[in-house]
Amino acid sequence: MEDAQDLATRVASEDPSEGLRAVAALRALLERVERIQVQSARDRGLSWQDIAYELGVSKQAVHQKYGRRRR
Repeated sequence: MEDAQDLATRVASEDPSEGLRAVAALRALLERVERIQVQSARDRGLSWQDIAYELGVSKQAVHQKYGRRRR
């Protein structure tokens, strides 16, 4: 996995291909971090509504995205 700071630097590249690849990698990293944090929040008893509020999305959106991913 690439370092987030390196990716953030690459986003500013004058080479559009390099910048776009960095954006895609940052998006993947963000998705992974969000998934980990949502799982952690659920493990600690936060409701879907609480998680949705903190993420700035609807309860339905967060539940649809993560509700069936319980391990």
